[in-house]
Amino acid sequence: MSTGIKRLAQETAIYGLPSILGRFLNWLLVPMYVRVLSGTGEFGVYTNIYGWVALLLIVLTYGMETGFFRFVNKEGEPMRVYATAMFSVGCTSLLFAVLGLGFLHPVSCFLGYGGYPEYLGMMIAVVAADAFCALPFAYLRYKGRAVRFAALKFVTIGLNIGLNLFFFILCPRLAETVPEAVEWFYRPTYGVGYVFVANVMTTAVTFLLLLPDMLPGFRHKPDFPLLRRMLGYSFPILLLGIAGIFNQTADKILFPFLFADKEYAAGQLGIYGACFKMAAVMVMFIQAFRYAYEPFVFARNREEGSRRAYVETMRYFVIFGLLIFLGVMFYMDLLKYFITPAYYPGLRVVPVVMAGEFFFGIYFNLSLWYKLTDQTHWGAWFSLSGCVVTVLMIVLLAPLYGYMACAWASFCCNLLMMAASYIIGQKKFPVPYDLKSAFTYFAVAAAVYAAGMLPAIESEGWRAGYRTLLLLAFLAFIARKEHLPKKNGDYI
Repeated sequence: MSTGIKRLAQETAIYGLPSILGRFLNWLLVPMYVRVLSGTGEFGVYTNIYGWVALLLIVLTYGMETGFFRFVNKEGEPMRVYATAMFSVGCTSLLFAVLGLGFLHPVSCFLGYGGYPEYLGMMIAVVAADAFCALPFAYLRYKGRAVRFAALKFVTIGLNIGLNLFFFILCPRLAETVPEAVEWFYRPTYGVGYVFVANVMTTAVTFLLLLPDMLPGFRHKPDFPLLRRMLGYSFPILLLGIAGIFNQTADKILFPFLFADKEYAAGQLGIYGACFKMAAVMVMFIQAFRYAYEPFVFARNREEGSRRAYVETMRYFVIFGLLIFLGVMFYMDLLKYFITPAYYPGLRVVPVVMAGEFFFGIYFNLSLWYKLTDQTHWGAWFSLSGCVVTVLMIVLLAPLYGYMACAWASFCCNLLMMAASYIIGQKKFPVPYDLKSAFTYFAVAAAVYAAGMLPAIESEGWRAGYRTLLLLAFLAFIARKEHLPKKNGDYI
């Protein structure tokens, strides 16, 4: 493993650990939510609103994080780039908050939340603040301040988890034993609303903690000619980001609109949303990888042998992605106990969703070619094509096949974008990816997966033991293959 790849692995661990831990701890909140919320429908409300939040965060940052990394390495005046990016995202976030809160009632009625518009009001404020905070976090990554980055993330993660436990575990008990202690602020019937209250409080603390990192940007004036170039570079990445997040959120956003029975739709969406969380391990891995990969790619672009580093990175990404897929699927018998039996019918979406996320991770690796060559319009075309596939499959098939159509829409969209990016990228910015090893690992992993799933072993213990042996065999195969000698510097 080269020095560059080792550094990438270290930075992935540092930057990705809080992201992984945060997602993991939020994932651990799912067992609590499905037990304390009143039915699958209330979890469906949570799933739907956070689907909108994820999409809006991409829209309100509009690729400016990637644009910041590109221009901060290209211009040679980091503070000017930082101030310009902060000015742009700050203005659009403030405009969004003003318009969203100003038209809160009609928007709430349109989305089906006319009875509790404060849910949307809280999340509008959260989205606006989080979008602006994305730039200071990007600045910390650029400065290599990984420890502060991780510390801030850990503080906010811990606060959010603590507030959720406070509202959903401690307050109900206090309301029963010493009601006078909490009755002045706590309403037992508010339910899922406290998820949003906890998020507002956490976001406010995050904003205050990031103020010292915002100050360098405030001390410099924005450069409007630079801003035009940054927007021209970043706008296609916005479309790319929308497509990426749309694979994860289009189903959660569109699903309630496709059924006349809104209670049924919310209940089904709640089942799907809870089981979708089972695939979050793959999402965590991809997000952790992304935090370190973008700065790594732009910094290494001018170095000799950079394309060889990209080849190595792809190979290791494929290996770890396949291991994560097999690990989750082989131990689903244990993981399913994190939800209640009411949600079990949705577990069949997990392998489809995880495979789709894995394809998106490969696509993200491949996307370096149009970012490095400033041909981000190709990313826009890939994104638009993927969005068309996603929306058509959900709208046409979800009324017939329910949430399974949503899972397959994500799978097909990611597969299409991955294939298109590879084919065109090899013409525009050739990278000699190790396809032989990739297909070999795919084939062996597929065989191991089939061998683990097909035998009808009644005992969960014996089934877990058998699958563990298969997983160990796959690990042994990887270890042996990765230690094979190289011929003429190429992988065999």
